[in-house]
Amino acid sequence: MNFLNKNIFWFVMLLFGVLNHVYSQREPQYTQYMYNIGSFNPAYVGSVEHTEIAAAYRSQWISVPGAPRTIRLGLNLPFSNEKNGLGFNIVNDELGPSTQTYFDIAYSFQVKVSDNTKLSFGVDAGGAILNVDYSKGDFEILNEPLLNENTFNNFYPTIGAGVFLYGENWYTGVSIPNFLTDVVYNDEVSVFIEDKPQFNFIGGYVFNLSEGLKFKPAFLLNYLQGLPLNANLSTNFLISDIVTLGASYRFDNAVSGMAGVQIANNMFVGYSYDYSVNGFSGFNDGSHEIILKFYFGKGDSITNKNTKNTKGKPKQIDTPRFF
Repeated sequence: MNFLNKNIFWFVMLLFGVLNHVYSQREPQYTQYMYNIGSFNPAYVGSVEHTEIAAAYRSQWISVPGAPRTIRLGLNLPFSNEKNGLGFNIVNDELGPSTQTYFDIAYSFQVKVSDNTKLSFGVDAGGAILNVDYSKGDFEILNEPLLNENTFNNFYPTIGAGVFLYGENWYTGVSIPNFLTDVVYNDEVSVFIEDKPQFNFIGGYVFNLSEGLKFKPAFLLNYLQGLPLNANLSTNFLISDIVTLGASYRFDNAVSGMAGVQIANNMFVGYSYDYSVNGFSGFNDGSHEIILKFYFGKGDSITNKNTKNTKGKPKQIDTPRFF
């Protein structure tokens, strides 16, 4: 691919990504979505046993100028009554000349469906600040400027909701990050683009293969009308409740390897690497993602899940947080 065609290729890829990402509002993607459920389903925030703080960083398509970069900081705060919870998220997402900063506050409440099953309902409200600065890149072909060097700034509110059904060794849920859709005018290409809500479907199951080995398949589906279904499948092995090893596949997109370590009772670190398996594989060096989680109020043992408390009642199930 000669220099001119290569620059055209990068421009088309980034322009398509910016328009898709900015105006259709597809949410940032994570390979380690099993550790980021609270970022896209507000019903999850009250299902954890202990207060959690999670920080994630994703660098996509290494070596591609203007490729996506995502930083997320999230908080899940369950109430002592084991029925309610609060959550907070802030995400900074960069792609080409565009930067979006999302923030929201989530609330969830739970009802007991059976002795070992709970159904959680959640809502969140917040907003996003969008900035597009075309001066960050050189958008020229044959020395003719394709986009004017200007900036675009906008704020839009967000309201989302979700449900989360879970038991001792399984979970499933559905959520919509933002119900507030609108028609956005893109004056650079002179078209109206209708924004539509995104639907997220998630599920997982824990198989206890032996005393020190658990097998954990999971899935995440993102559906946005007018765009291809984004389907993620993952498998993880949890060894001695300390080391996690696994792999995932994003259909027609990437295959990934994952590893995580419970460094201490209140600290987990995870890493994943994506290798593109589509036509884009020859133009990037993969994607890296790192997540760091802290647990507060956690006891001295990390193997006491699903035991009973002093009042003889089952403890709140915390298996879903490993996903």
